[in-house]
Amino acid sequence: MSTAAIIPAAGLGLRLGGENYKAFREVGGDSLLVHAVRGLKAASAADLVCFVVAVPPGFEESVAKELEPYAGDARLLVVPGGAERPDSVRAALDVVPTEGIDCILVHDAARAFVPADMVERVVAAVRGGAPAVVPAVPVTDTIKRVSPTGEVVDTPDRSTLVAVQTPQGFEPGVLRRAHAAGIDRVTDDAMMCERLGVPVMTVEGSQDAFKVTRPQDLLLAEALLAERRLG
Repeated sequence: MSTAAIIPAAGLGLRLGGENYKAFREVGGDSLLVHAVRGLKAASAADLVCFVVAVPPGFEESVAKELEPYAGDARLLVVPGGAERPDSVRAALDVVPTEGIDCILVHDAARAFVPADMVERVVAAVRGGAPAVVPAVPVTDTIKRVSPTGEVVDTPDRSTLVAVQTPQGFEPGVLRRAHAAGIDRVTDDAMMCERLGVPVMTVEGSQDAFKVTRPQDLLLAEALLAERRLG
C-alpha cells in the first residue's frame, strides 16, 4: 500500500509579513513549498505516490511546474485552495485517489524542514492501526488558562501537555468522514477527528519541524538549512 500527501498552501501568512504568499517565501533560494515537498519525498519508507497541493487560485500551473522536479515518480496534482485551511484540505482530499492508498498525510508547507524519520514514524503508526496520528513535542513553557478578562484561571500540569506538528497522518476513510461532517472552528484535521470521537495517537516529533510563522522564523530556517548543507 502507499501514501498520499496533502499540502494546503493557499494561506497569506499575515504574521510573516511581506507581499508574497507564505508558502512561496524563499529560504536558501527555494520556496517553503519546495522544501516541504522535498522533505516528504525523502521519507522513502512512507511510499509516497501522490502529492496534492492546494494553492491560491491562479497559481496552479506555475506551482506545478516548480514542484515537478521534486515530486520524482510520485503523481503531482495542484488544485485551487479555499479561503480557510479546512477548505483547502477538503479541495485536495477530493482528488486524492481512493484506491491503493492506506495513509493520507496532511502537512503544512510552513513546516518545511521536517526530518524524514519523523514522517516515517507517522506513516508507520497509521499502518500499525492508529486511525489518526500527530507528531508531538513536549511543552517547555508554563501554560496558563485565562478568563475572557485576562485573569489566570489555573495552570495545567505541563507533563500532560504537548505541542503538535505536521505531517498528521490518517486512515483515508477517517479523514474523509471528518471533513464530510462539516465540523468548523478547528485548527487542524486531528481536531476534527477528536470531535467525532476518533482516537488520535501521538508519535515523537522534532524541533526541526517548527512552523515558519514570523520573520524571525525565517532566520531560524536559514540557519537550519545552512547546518544541514554543511553536514
